[in-house]
Amino acid sequence: MTDPQSNSLPTLNIVVLTGGESAERDISLKSGAAVGRALSARGHRVKIIDPSLVDLDTYDWSGCDVVFIALHGTYGEDGTIQTTLDRLGVPYSGCDAPTSKLAFSKSASKERFIQHNVSTPSYVLIHESDDAQRIQQHARTMGYPLVVKPDAQGSSLGVTIVKTPEELPQALARCFHYDSFGILESAIKGSEWTVSLVDDQVLPLIQIETPHEFFDYEAKYLDDSTEYLFEFNLPTNVVQAIIKTGVSACEALGTTGIVRVDILLDRFQQPWVLEVNTIPGFTDHSLVPKAAAHAGLDFGELCERALINCLTKAAHKPQN
Repeated sequence: MTDPQSNSLPTLNIVVLTGGESAERDISLKSGAAVGRALSARGHRVKIIDPSLVDLDTYDWSGCDVVFIALHGTYGEDGTIQTTLDRLGVPYSGCDAPTSKLAFSKSASKERFIQHNVSTPSYVLIHESDDAQRIQQHARTMGYPLVVKPDAQGSSLGVTIVKTPEELPQALARCFHYDSFGILESAIKGSEWTVSLVDDQVLPLIQIETPHEFFDYEAKYLDDSTEYLFEFNLPTNVVQAIIKTGVSACEALGTTGIVRVDILLDRFQQPWVLEVNTIPGFTDHSLVPKAAAHAGLDFGELCERALINCLTKAAHKPQN
């Protein structure tokens, strides 16, 4: 167990927000529990709160130094909880409300990537009320295979690779189960990578290998055959291009704290950004903790690093 006296932070009163009501509730509960254990082991006083069970507006925040947000998906990653905590005057981990909202929308993120010359697969924004023939025409113009995914959702929920027009209606139904907006995205065939950042520090690059068609929900959380590689049979300049693309995506969105960028590398060794996750998984099996461990940063230290930046910003924030 880590010696609490080796903390890079003084002993803090920390509230970990976990659970919530999103489709990623189960993963959020696991992340929150892992974070709570790690921060307690570092000597901090930790309370774990599920905002689906506790009214944050009436909660007594007077004894709280900082909030660690471990809420994945809607409400946690879309700027809603950040807006609430800003109103309550409570410092919190991760990105601010506008950045969270921007990053959680795949279409809005893509527009920002395009503005900043960050490579991302082409797309069309669709809505559940759109005429079916209009969506089919977009798909024909884009060409198959293509990817159908909710505009605002995480953990690959509602995502389908569509190879033929006949598969499109079922993929759309799956997508619109999670969000009223979705995107049709050009399918990039290639290897899957993730770039993790802790503020400005880039953690070791990870290549993901799975027998699944892509790194879907089951491959992420349930299948032990998924492999996470830190050694690559790639030229150094290609590895550096993947990392640079990930960093550029974060700079385009203006992220802070701990974030993870999901990238595809095509057969021409061109990296393509899929999305930026502003509240990545925080279990000891998640990608960012794996990358941090490979860099010599243990899970407890990683959790503390998530809080240092926001506490510094809070200390320098002008008082009303």
